[in-house]
Amino acid sequence: MLTKVKGIVLHHIKYKESSAIVHMYTDMYGRQAYIISNIMGKKGGHRANLLQPLFLLEMEVYYKQEREIKRIRDFYNYIPFRTIPYDLHKRTQALFIAEILYKSLREEESAQALFDFLIYAIQWLDTTVKHYTNFYLLFLVQLTKYLGFFPDNNFSSINVFFDMRNGHFTENENFHTDIMGEELSKLLHIILKKTFNDLHKFRIKQPVKRHLTDSLLNYYRLQIHDFGIVKSLPVLREIFD
Repeated sequence: MLTKVKGIVLHHIKYKESSAIVHMYTDMYGRQAYIISNIMGKKGGHRANLLQPLFLLEMEVYYKQEREIKRIRDFYNYIPFRTIPYDLHKRTQALFIAEILYKSLREEESAQALFDFLIYAIQWLDTTVKHYTNFYLLFLVQLTKYLGFFPDNNFSSINVFFDMRNGHFTENENFHTDIMGEELSKLLHIILKKTFNDLHKFRIKQPVKRHLTDSLLNYYRLQIHDFGIVKSLPVLREIFD
């Protein structure tokens, strides 16, 4: 069955001499893997550039539920980026976020609210002109709403430590080893109340940002089986440090 779908590029690999397998998150079918023929090398022209992280594509696909890898008949960039491919700081965040999504989104079912959030967040990053260096931190937090482990913001004068195993704040710093320190926990409490349009309102010192990023990734590892190591993290740090 030939179907039109919209999707977000998460990852792609070269397949054989001139083809590619691309992993997408789509509006109709959730996470999918597609094979695209004649895309690599001279014959593919500039079309391989459309397989960069977080590019937004509209595709004609041959959908057969029983096939693990579907085939794409044609595709194009339906919301062209203005800045992400050309801005080093944005492009680096896009690479990092695409890897987070690749590791986190595993369901082959549509979730329109999640898809809409991703489109909104990606377009926000692309169109904003300043105050976006902390975007990826807020994105990590906001994404947990759609993955099912958004933290319970029960922070108080007593509950000042964030329990990463159980997703809430606690008064017991030594309950187990997966507890955020007080400074990071308070910062997380603040971020939990923010939107992307609030990013201009707070600054985070670089050492604190590094520790918070590590803690959030540990939180993901505790909640998602086989989440593993984020390979793009050193690149992110090299650019933002």
